[in-house]
Amino acid sequence: MGSFSIWHWLIVLVIVMLIFGTKKLRNMGADLGGAVRGFKDGMREAGDKPADGAASPQVTGKTVEGEVKSKSEHKA
Repeated sequence: MGSFSIWHWLIVLVIVMLIFGTKKLRNMGADLGGAVRGFKDGMREAGDKPADGAASPQVTGKTVEGEVKSKSEHKA
C-alpha cells in the first residue's frame, strides 16, 4: 500500500478543483496565508516586548495578617 503515485495526486487535485472551484481554493489559500502572517507578526511582537512581571508577581515584603472565621449558623 505504500505512498501514492503522481497520477493519484493529480486525480485528487482535479476532483477537488471540480468540487470547490478555483476561486474558492484561491480565497482559502489567501485566508490561510493571512492567518499565518498574522500569527508570525504576533509572535514577533510578543518576543520584542520585555516581560513586565506578568509571569511572576512582585513581592513587596509586606505581610497581611487576618483571621479566618467560619459560619456558625447552618441554614436548613
